[in-house]
Amino acid sequence: MPKKSVSPTAQSHAINIGISAEDRQAIAEGLSRLLADNYTLYLTTHNFHWNVTGPMFNSLHQMFMEQYTELWNAADLIAERIRALGHVAPGSYAQYGALASLDDAPSTPPAAMEMVRILVNGHEAVARTARAMLPIVDEASDEPTADLLTQRLSVHEQTAWMLRSLLVEQ
Repeated sequence: MPKKSVSPTAQSHAINIGISAEDRQAIAEGLSRLLADNYTLYLTTHNFHWNVTGPMFNSLHQMFMEQYTELWNAADLIAERIRALGHVAPGSYAQYGALASLDDAPSTPPAAMEMVRILVNGHEAVARTARAMLPIVDEASDEPTADLLTQRLSVHEQTAWMLRSLLVEQ
């Protein structure tokens, strides 16, 4: 019986990017937690965009839209890095719930300044998740992931600072 030929596109190719399978696994797991945190924060921010009320409605509504748009775009970058490392990106609410360090948005929309407090805490939590990955990423010489984490840290720390500035009493 003749051998079946397999097209090159159907063949499985081992990943050989200079990062061990163990390190790729650990990094993908960390990125999965980051993706879950990012997506949870995205949902909370979008929820607050829809439900904010009060004298600061216009400015907060607009600010929340800018923030959830940035978070939405970041989800794709994080998920694609997981895929580049050879792993499947989580994509269900159940997976995100199990992986995220952030609580879900409150079922009843809080007052505007409480929304801001919740988002400050959320951005700080995502920053901690990203920062916790730096040692393994550095040890594995995974510069693309290090670059992604640095960019995420910058965004989350700056956003937390800007939101926090709204909470300062005059």
